Amino acid sequence: MKKALIQLHIAIFLAGFTAILGKLIGLNEGLIVWYRLLLTVLTLGLILFFRKQLERISLKDALRICGVGFIVAAHWVTFYGSIKYANASVALVCLSASGFFTAFFEPLIFRRKIILREVLLGLIAIAGIYIIFDFHPQYKVGIVFGIIAAILSSIFPIFNKQLLQRFTPATLTLYELGGGFLVLSLLVPFYLMKFPAAYYMPTNWDWVWLFVLAWLCTVVCFDLQLNALKKVSAFTSTLSYNLEPVYGILLAFIFLKENKALNGHFYIGVGLILLAVILQMGLLWYKNRQLSYSKT
Repeated sequence: MKKALIQLHIAIFLAGFTAILGKLIGLNEGLIVWYRLLLTVLTLGLILFFRKQLERISLKDALRICGVGFIVAAHWVTFYGSIKYANASVALVCLSASGFFTAFFEPLIFRRKIILREVLLGLIAIAGIYIIFDFHPQYKVGIVFGIIAAILSSIFPIFNKQLLQRFTPATLTLYELGGGFLVLSLLVPFYLMKFPAAYYMPTNWDWVWLFVLAWLCTVVCFDLQLNALKKVSAFTSTLSYNLEPVYGILLAFIFLKENKALNGHFYIGVGLILLAVILQMGLLWYKNRQLSYSKT
């Protein structure tokens, strides 16, 4: 469990850094994700090929995994849309709503009772978002994108938890992102009609940040996250990912100077989100401690 939590938090830190890259890359959010998926799938495919770890799976399984991959791709598009229409800090904070949505979706999918504690912890994070939304009306479009991103973010770890029982993290990542790339390739022209891009080919610096995004923040990040999901629950993973705003916001303050555009209510909202994470980690620690005592 300890190793899984360490892997999870390294993945969270890398995920937080993607928000900075989304701001540094000048492309439209749909194109950012399209290029990210292209570079990631090519890179991971070559790595698995030379390691002789490419696995063939049935068409039924491939279609199922591709469906989850599309959810991942849609999550990324809406997440970067939130960054473009608001800023990196606001987009990251909106992801804290994932815990609230997971508290409903995970019981629905796994057919178990809704746990009131998980709902209450999620509501604390929602309250933090509401405070930010209410006092930063200029970010409303970006916040809507961010909430959609949070909903999608709460769904794919649940399906991944099931798929990891049958497939290795590397295979699952390759097929998921490959499926996401294929579906997004069909849909991105229509998306660009609704949300036009200023330009379509990456600049030299765009390519640099895209490679960092694909290699470090996708291939490495996904592998760590999926390995961690073998040991921790989907809800713990999602709520732990609420630390992504903390890491990302600190990076945004350092590299993008976004703290100059935010007032005290933003920090109150972030404080509520952090409170939800601390409470969940404390409850998890207490539960594990009780289990260890019962075995002695």
